[in-house]
Amino acid sequence: PGLPFCPGCGRRLTAPGSGPACARCSTPLPPGTRFCSTCGAPAGSGATVARGSGERRTDLRFTLVLVDDAGTEVQRFDRSSADTTIGRADGDLRFPDDPYLSPLHARLSWEAHGLVVRDLGSRNGTWVFLEAPHRLVDGDLLLIGAQLFRFRRLGYPGPHAPDADATRRMGSMVPSADIASLTQLRSDGSVRDVIHLSPGRDVYIGRERGDWIFPYDPSMSSQHALIRSEDADFVVLDQNSRNGVARAVRGDVIMGPGSRMLTGDRLFRVELPA
Repeated sequence: PGLPFCPGCGRRLTAPGSGPACARCSTPLPPGTRFCSTCGAPAGSGATVARGSGERRTDLRFTLVLVDDAGTEVQRFDRSSADTTIGRADGDLRFPDDPYLSPLHARLSWEAHGLVVRDLGSRNGTWVFLEAPHRLVDGDLLLIGAQLFRFRRLGYPGPHAPDADATRRMGSMVPSADIASLTQLRSDGSVRDVIHLSPGRDVYIGRERGDWIFPYDPSMSSQHALIRSEDADFVVLDQNSRNGVARAVRGDVIMGPGSRMLTGDRLFRVELPA
């Protein structure tokens, strides 16, 4: 009481009568806000979380297990709150020695459909490892080994207009159209290489075997991932690789028992109560 600034985050405390504020750091909350823009806490968070129509969740327990590259447990973080934030300089779990983490990076929270993870606008993203085939949507980012890929839909170009003098053009007629692309990105976001995808074409990615190989990436398995064509869609599958395939979190992603996620240079496994 009487403090002009929050001792936790340094933000100026809300003046009396100025409207709703974050219960954790006192940042003013505009009407309709679900989460605090400063610390990530849910607006109006309490001891219970909605689990369904008229039902309230009272068991908020879960454990984040920090593991190393070999999957060996390094540290456990037992949580029993509605939300947990992770960051380098702010959040409930802080890792100040991780330069790949943003100051406030990601949030795990109990929602009506379960425990979900959301990226908080971090520079390097929050990544969830695939546990089943994932149908790619425009803009998806994939982490395969140490390589970053972006999937884009191109659409059908339509038939080529006939030439005025009826002379046929040289070049391959198969496939007749590429409808998507997978782009390899450098760490600065620039494009290094691109492979085009067409209906009926499967693309294997690996360090030694496949249609697209990366012999310089020791973190990639010999044959690591498959981009499988399913009519006009494309699905990515892990090929029993050592390090798995991860996709960048977009919106809320549900975390199940044993789900793994990467934030900065920290790899976590989720444990949920039975």
